[in-house]
Amino acid sequence: MSKLLIRNARLVNEGQVVETDVLIENGFISQIKSGLSDSGVTRIIDAKGTYLLPGVIDDQVHFREPGLTHKATIGSEARAAVAGGVTSFMEMPNTVPNALTQELLAQKYDIAANSSLANYSFFMGASNNNLDEVLRTNTADVCGIKVFMGSSTGNMLVDNEQVLDRLFRESPMLIATHCEDEATIRANTEHYKAEYGDYATAGLHPLIRNEQACLISSSMAVELARRHNTRLHILHISTADELALFDNKLPLTEKRITAEVCVHHLWFDSEDYARLGNLIKCNPAIKAPYHKEALLAGLLDDKLDIIATDHAPHTWAEKQQHYWQAPSGLPLVQHPLLLMLDFVKQGKLSIETLVRKMCHAPADCFQIDRRGYVREGYWADLVLVDPALSMTVSKENIQYQCGWSPLEGHTFGSTVTHTIISGKLAYENGQFATDQPGVRLLFSR
Repeated sequence: MSKLLIRNARLVNEGQVVETDVLIENGFISQIKSGLSDSGVTRIIDAKGTYLLPGVIDDQVHFREPGLTHKATIGSEARAAVAGGVTSFMEMPNTVPNALTQELLAQKYDIAANSSLANYSFFMGASNNNLDEVLRTNTADVCGIKVFMGSSTGNMLVDNEQVLDRLFRESPMLIATHCEDEATIRANTEHYKAEYGDYATAGLHPLIRNEQACLISSSMAVELARRHNTRLHILHISTADELALFDNKLPLTEKRITAEVCVHHLWFDSEDYARLGNLIKCNPAIKAPYHKEALLAGLLDDKLDIIATDHAPHTWAEKQQHYWQAPSGLPLVQHPLLLMLDFVKQGKLSIETLVRKMCHAPADCFQIDRRGYVREGYWADLVLVDPALSMTVSKENIQYQCGWSPLEGHTFGSTVTHTIISGKLAYENGQFATDQPGVRLLFSR
């Protein structure tokens, strides 16, 4: 029987910050109170001066395996996640081949079972041609169904209105959507190619994948969900225009339509293209500064429910191509907690709100079984953060397989010191316990 005792931590949980001890036994939190006995304990961590948080749950990542392992693997990116305090992830189906059958989906779970240091789940992918296969998805052990209502990798653009209507009508589980209108993007692309040709740069990206493309598609998804009472979650909202689609009057557990914002849409804006170019080219695009401010306000006002990353690594060489050829996506899963802790230090949000949006809300939104909170009887997914120890992002401490980050050179005001995955100490002061894999997420639906 393994016992891990965390002493003297400032626990941030369920809207409160309290100094306490936490005892972990056989993967679960067994006791939370001050002055716990160390009898039979195999390891004690003195957490005085640090924050103890529930592990971050990232509901949107692209770990590139299978088929794109020159960019990343489930194993490499899960390690990066754990180094940043992300204890659980939900990964997208646009790998190669796309996860469009139950067999292909199961293969990804098999890979993760053998290589992922973090806890994991994988979305089932929808296309115009696999609806019956999608409807076979097990609601108890798969996080959701992913629908690209915009351009995407491979055969994953769902633009057949009859298919969309049936999917929203019959889905037994949460549908997560990427919302950008393909017709708008194609028209804008043709226009700017004709105008700029080989002189195009990443600064055009928010004009091509503009506010209108996002709003048209998000509005369609919301209309379908309202028509059929579908459980809809819209990913990576990037515009002020879309905020009016979402309700902030109901508690999260009663909402049928929810939305997330990603850290890069809160951190960067269109003025950063001059400095970073294709390194911050992503879909949906990072847009004008006023969108960034509106998104933060929408997050604080509970129109946006979750903070995620949309981690999507590409090789440095791929990103150095001309704008028209460079792929969209940026690596982020190692640093979302530190990004938002900088916001806390800047007074933009409270640490209690950070925990609610990055830990509690994903667990509630997806109905994850016994995770996302620090409660007795729950899985011990925990993170210790030193708020007085700074760290600078550099190639030497980046864990991504791609080896780069758009945040290189930035100094964060906090450092993740320990990450505990399903009761096991997986990361401690820069070192990994690579023989202790994460486990598959389950869902209480």
